[in-house]
This record gives sequence, structure tokens and C-alpha cells, in this order.
Amino acid sequence: MTTTIAPHQRLATDGRSRERNPRSMIFLFALWLSLFIALLTLLTLIVSTFIDGAGRLDSRLFTEFPSSRPEEAGARPAILGSLWVIVTTALLAIPLGIAAAVHLEEFADRHSRFNRFVEVNIQNLAAIPSIIYGMLAVGFLGLMGVANKNIVIGGAVALALLILPVVIISTREALRSVPRDLRQGSLALGATGLQTTWRITLPAAIPGIATGTILSLSRALGEAAPLLLLGALVFVSFDPNGLMSGFTTMPIQIFGWTNNPQAEFRELAAAASLLLVGILLLMNGLAIVIRNRYQRRW
Repeated sequence: MTTTIAPHQRLATDGRSRERNPRSMIFLFALWLSLFIALLTLLTLIVSTFIDGAGRLDSRLFTEFPSSRPEEAGARPAILGSLWVIVTTALLAIPLGIAAAVHLEEFADRHSRFNRFVEVNIQNLAAIPSIIYGMLAVGFLGLMGVANKNIVIGGAVALALLILPVVIISTREALRSVPRDLRQGSLALGATGLQTTWRITLPAAIPGIATGTILSLSRALGEAAPLLLLGALVFVSFDPNGLMSGFTTMPIQIFGWTNNPQAEFRELAAAASLLLVGILLLMNGLAIVIRNRYQRRW
């Protein structure tokens, strides 16, 4: 018996549904309306922030220290502090996250209850509020006997804990996208499992790993809640010079300026926000370029 499928119910060859019944059209309209509202809101925020902060987006923002006089204030310690914290976070989280993902995806026994327990907890950790990671970092530093928790390594530990589940999950997805035929071909030629992973699987998964890692770091760059829990300073008049140095970051500096009553400080906060948004867009753009340039179609 042959089943006849109406033309409006067929699926297109590219996998996209071409249904045209009223219910699907209403749903499609709701999706487009949601997308339009989200983009309009984002565009309004960016334009209003640009109008407020364009006057202070000059060299003083990069070279001057915070000051009680807004016409002389800048975000130099916050920019350098963000750089120190993000670089340290990357050094802590990326090797650990990639190694954990490789073990879980390539070598771990998937039928083991312990491994399944670890996988479920990693997925759940990716959805936990960021403030919880600040509390974990405070507990970790307390166990290590560190009294002053407002230091670069303290902030980096909190942000590394924050992005570690995301790095693991994105790396596993990138490894999973590599065809199993490549692994089997390498093993058939006499390579060991470790050699296959190091020379075949990991190089093929680098575009996906790099994309997920950059997006994770961009999220860490915009976080303030876990760093505030560590006691990060709002007013810093020195450059951070090491892992044990005090620090502030751009989101915390913006938070401090917005609490001042003078309108000039709010102008400074808008200018720093534009700088932060620019850096985040640059990092996201880099992730898109890496994905489009080096991603392979298997």
C-alpha cells in the first residue's frame, strides 16, 4: 500500500520543514517576532550606550587610573586586570578541560556508573549560577590557607571553575564530530589509541575546540558576580603585576562607576561598556572566523 504525502507536508532535501498549515505558520511568526524583539532591544541598548559614552572613548580611558575627578579618570588597571585574569583563567581551564573531555570521550568506559555520574554532573554544572563558582573559589582558597582572596589567581580559579564544564562539553562535541572511520583507519595501520587521539582525532577537532574555548573565555571576561564575592576592589590605583597582586576587572569597574551620582561617571561607565562590548564582539568574531575557515565537512 502506497502512502500519499501532500506537497505541503513534505520535508525539503536540506532537512528544513516546508509545512504550511496555520499552526506552523503561527509558530514561525512567533519565532521571527521573538528574534526581532531581541535584536531591537540589543540595538537600542548599544546605540543608547554609544550616545552616552562616545565622548569619553578616548586615550584617557586606556592610560589613566581611576580618580575621584571623572574628567581625569580612566580604566587602565581594570583593562590590565582583565587581561591578567583571563590569561590565567585560560591557562588553568583549557588544558584541564580538553584533557578531561578526551578521557571521557575517547578512553572512559561509557558503561561505568561512575563515568556516567561524572558526565551528568558536568552537564548540570554548566547551568549553575556563576555566584556559586565564586563561593567554591573562596572555599578552595581557604583550604589552601590563602587569607587575601582578592588576588589574580583567586579570580582566575573562580572563572576557570565557571568555564570548565563548558570547555569540556564543547570539546566532547568537537571530538564526537570526527568520523569514527578515521580512528579505525589509524588503529588498523598499527597506531595505538593514544597516538590516534594525538595525531588524528585532536587535530581534526581543533576548530570546534577553539570555537568553544573562545566563547567560554568571552563569557568569563564579562562576569562580575564571582569576582565580587572574592572581594575584588572597585577602586584600584595600581597596575596588577603578578598572580598574587590585587586586581579589578572591567565589569567591576563599570559597576563601581555606575554607583556614583555624578553624570560624568555614568558617561565613563558607558565608554568602558563600549570597550568591553567591542572586545567581546572581537572574540566572538574570531571564533566564527576559525570555525568557518578550518571546519571540515566530513
